[in-house]
Amino acid sequence: MTENSNSETEGERIAKYLAHAGIASRREAEKLIEAGRVAVNGKTLKTPAFKVTPGDEITLDGEPVAGRPPTRLWRHHKPEGRLTTHKDPEGRETVFEHLPREIGRVISIGRLDLNSEGLLLLTNDGELARILELPATGWTRRYRVRAFGDVTEAQLEKLKHGTTVEGVQYGPIEATIDRRTGANIWLTLSLKEGKNREVRKVLASLGLQVNRLMRLAYGPFQLGALEKGETEEIKLSVLRDQLGKLYPLDPDGYPVGSGHVAGPEKTGTAKARPRPVRPGGTRHAAPGRPHKAQAAGAGPKRTAKPGPSASPGKSKPEPAHPGKGGPRTGPKPNANRRRRP
Repeated sequence: MTENSNSETEGERIAKYLAHAGIASRREAEKLIEAGRVAVNGKTLKTPAFKVTPGDEITLDGEPVAGRPPTRLWRHHKPEGRLTTHKDPEGRETVFEHLPREIGRVISIGRLDLNSEGLLLLTNDGELARILELPATGWTRRYRVRAFGDVTEAQLEKLKHGTTVEGVQYGPIEATIDRRTGANIWLTLSLKEGKNREVRKVLASLGLQVNRLMRLAYGPFQLGALEKGETEEIKLSVLRDQLGKLYPLDPDGYPVGSGHVAGPEKTGTAKARPRPVRPGGTRHAAPGRPHKAQAAGAGPKRTAKPGPSASPGKSKPEPAHPGKGGPRTGPKPNANRRRRP
């Protein structure tokens, strides 16, 4: 099969196939092809303008590439101070270098900027990420915001019809005031698009300076009690139910009608470049908590705590004896002693 005759037939672009196999991003896969490291059916490719079909044998540096894996989705609690990128030229911390290695190569669905925190969805399926990022999909992103300054309900009401800031048009935003604390105000915002720094820019146009921004939900998926830095996979049954007709998956987790290309026995030895790891391991426990080893395939063990929308406060320690004010400190009572009338 020649590259020219293959270019117009049914199949999947080789770069897209490599990305789905977890080898590299599409852009990085194209570089691998241009470097002459990828071959199909024993023939080295010279251009990424090539489609693969079921039965083709794909290799990277002579090693077989596995077939497209089932679609998977994870919830991740991004701490502030980490970039949502695979590699930073300035050497700053990224979300991906702190992920558990066993999940393989994943991409984020949308982004959270350096100083933002909260729910970040991760997937190994680039097509799913593209669909869920589209405003037309209609999934609502919900944020909790603390900002310096003040605003009126009337000003927030106008955001329901969209707004324009510095020549950029933003869609409808639902915004409500939760409470005021000193010079700060707490807000909850809901929107269906995720333009770069949208929340910060829109609120700045109202005279508010955002000093904390946390994403609480992305569509039906909630941050919940997930600790900072923790990652938890969403069960396939839940994923299929929530995606529904938007991105239907078969019982094995593959997109229905995707025509995915199977590699040799769906196994392979070709691997992407190892992710850089900072000293101290591949995964970091939440600050102030010891790292806990997890069983393979099990979700992270978490302690219940108030959700991020709860007002900060100190919890009272539970008494040692339920129903009493605390442990007994006096001598043990004598059951045989008669009580005074």
